[in-house]
Order: sequence, then structure tokens, then C-alpha cells
Amino acid sequence: MPRAAGPDLNPAALASPPMRGTRDRLARLRIAMTYFWRHHRLPDLEDPRRFTEFVQRRKLIDRDPRMPVCSDKVAAKAYVADRLGREWTTPTLWQGDVLPKIPSWPLPLVVKSRHGCNQRAFVRSLRDDWEAVRRRSKAWMAQPYGLWLDEWLYLEIPRGLLVEPFNGTDGQLPIDYKLYVFGGEVACIQVHLERETRHRWMLFDRQWRRFSSPTRDPDPARPSSLDRMIEAAETLGQGFDFVRVDFYEIDGAPRFGEMTFYPGSGLDPFDPPEIDLILGRLWAEARR
Repeated sequence: MPRAAGPDLNPAALASPPMRGTRDRLARLRIAMTYFWRHHRLPDLEDPRRFTEFVQRRKLIDRDPRMPVCSDKVAAKAYVADRLGREWTTPTLWQGDVLPKIPSWPLPLVVKSRHGCNQRAFVRSLRDDWEAVRRRSKAWMAQPYGLWLDEWLYLEIPRGLLVEPFNGTDGQLPIDYKLYVFGGEVACIQVHLERETRHRWMLFDRQWRRFSSPTRDPDPARPSSLDRMIEAAETLGQGFDFVRVDFYEIDGAPRFGEMTFYPGSGLDPFDPPEIDLILGRLWAEARR
């Protein structure tokens, strides 16, 4: 039976001090080999200099119990509502373990797993194959998320599904603004375009100046709510050396998306590559 939507927070976990994780040799080998596969060099896990190396080190040793709470797509809404206000979050229409045979919510909508990344399905009309969505969601529930890339925190999130209203206009996904927060201060904004079809992204500084390499895309307009996004991201980022906080802009108002502690699992290259070192220096400074 479906469960009623509601927060699922563990206050004790939020109050607990960070814990340090495994130094398992097999995990270190997996992380190093996966990193080499994508970046064509081995990571320095003892004295990281690049942002992508810091992500690998975090996967290996950081067991901060706040991270699973902030990454849980159900619990994070209560976490954010408590700090920013409920109007920043997207309502949950339903949460549970097995999708019903017939959807009973207004369309369009999105189905997500609460415990993984890139596990989502969009249902825009009655012509969409709901049974196919149910099969996909069943596969999400069948396997733990995070094992393959040693992303510890996802293994700590209860497996589950949730349904939300679709954020977008005319069936199109909104632009995704991902704010990189180091030591409670936003350093840059990663802008993601056309995530369903021709996905690409670029980086801007706080003054909305692009510092990733030029592309054929003109610079998108600065969102009118960017200052509010920055303030909110810095509120949520307090107490972490690094976290990425994602937002959308819906009808001119900012809307929280998610908090991410392993962006791209540290495997996505930056263009130009120097950005990896620039962001790595910011992470190192935030740790002091």
C-alpha cells in the first residue's frame, strides 16, 4: 500500500560528529582504476590537489552522517524546509516502495528513486507507458545504489520511490543551476541545458561570467533569482567543506533540487582542465 508523504529525518544523525571511513585496499584500487579510466592518470588520494581527487578521497574516507540525510530525496525536503522554508521545495505527491498500477495524480509528473542518482522517469500524458515506468522503478528498488563507484552515502539511504509534479514549461525541463559551495561560500554556478536530449553544461562565476571553455551556445541569461539561490546555497552549505546545491527557477522563483556530495562521482573532466585545480584549491582552503 502507498504511504502518505512526509519527512523521514533522524535528528540524532544530524547532530552526530563526522566519522571517518574505510581504508580498504580493494576500495582504494577500484577508485584509482576508475579514476584512471576517465582521467588517464592516477589520483593522489593522500594529498589531493584537484577537485576530482578530493571527490575520490571523500568517497574513500568521509562518513559524515549528515550526507545521507541531505542526499535522501525525501529527508532533504524536510531539511531544506527547516532552513529555508517549505516554499523552496517541490511537493511530494506520493512515496512508497511499489508504484500503483494506475497513476492517480495530475499530469505531468516525475517518478524518482529516493536513494539514487539519475533514476527518474517523466510522465507527461496518458499516452506515456506507465507500465514501463513501473518496471523501471522496480529495477531501481531491486539493487542498492552506490556500490559500483564506491559512493558510500547512497547505501545509507532507505530505498524508496517518490512522485512529484513536473517542474517545467510545455513539457520541457527547466535549466538546472548547480552551485558549488566551499566552506559555506558559493564559488561558481554550473548551468545544465537540455538534460533529456542534448545535455551539456558550462560554468559561471558569481558575477555570471563564463570561465569554462567557449562553446557554440550563447551564454544563457542570468536567472533573476540568482542572488536568492546563492544565499540559500550558502545557508545549506554551512558546516561542509564542499557541497553542490542545485536549484531551478520556476516562474521567477528559486526552487531547491538536491544536494550532492560526489558531483559526477569525480569522473567528469573540466574544460579547460585548469578548473579542476582551481576548485581543488578552494576545497583545500575550506578544510583548513
